[in-house]
Amino acid sequence: MKQKKRTSFHAVRDEVKRRIESRIWPQGTLLPTESELAEEFGCARATVNRALRELAEQGFVERKRKSGTRVKMAPVRQARFEISLARRVVEEQNADYRYALVERAVITAPAWLASQLGLHPGTRVLHLLCMHYANNQPFQLEERWVSLSAVPAMEEADLSRIGPTEWLLTAIPFTDAEIAFGAIGADGRLAEFLSTSVGMPVMQMERTTWLKGEPVTFARLTHHPGYRIRTEY
Repeated sequence: MKQKKRTSFHAVRDEVKRRIESRIWPQGTLLPTESELAEEFGCARATVNRALRELAEQGFVERKRKSGTRVKMAPVRQARFEISLARRVVEEQNADYRYALVERAVITAPAWLASQLGLHPGTRVLHLLCMHYANNQPFQLEERWVSLSAVPAMEEADLSRIGPTEWLLTAIPFTDAEIAFGAIGADGRLAEFLSTSVGMPVMQMERTTWLKGEPVTFARLTHHPGYRIRTEY
């Protein structure tokens, strides 16, 4: 006897989201119960529960234990940011990529960094300063601090040919990240590295990553004038 194929949680999630976005279920609508949805989609109640939990995390619905699941009055779409590699971005622009390691030193985490990452006093970190080029023109200045208690192997890693972002992505996973970005006026140091004038607006991104609650790295990435950030949501 042929078994009936059960609906996946992806299918349930996508259909519920479609109904919300097409306003079949407008803002404030109380959704059918999990049991009712499970019967409609021909799946287990646990499958519906997982789909609704994910939609709640994405900001489409809000769930309350005794009053059920409702479409949010102002559904939130979450922007997706990938950890982009300078090499990949440059090559996607059909430009020649070049990388240079400018400075490398093992230091004790300064107070501001220890506070930023929640590091213990005296934690050793690897401080790196790197340049990324597109067609031999400055593309990105990368300044990075890596906790050696989280990534001890990086102290001896060869970073003369491969940038720290590439090395970290292949060597260690991360579970959480925080990204902040904005335009700043280039000071003398940035102007020299990026071949621009002092005061010129440049895009700077600060990124912190953790592995299961343990701080791994903090990076400050400053781009050439005119750089644009694109994301999807």
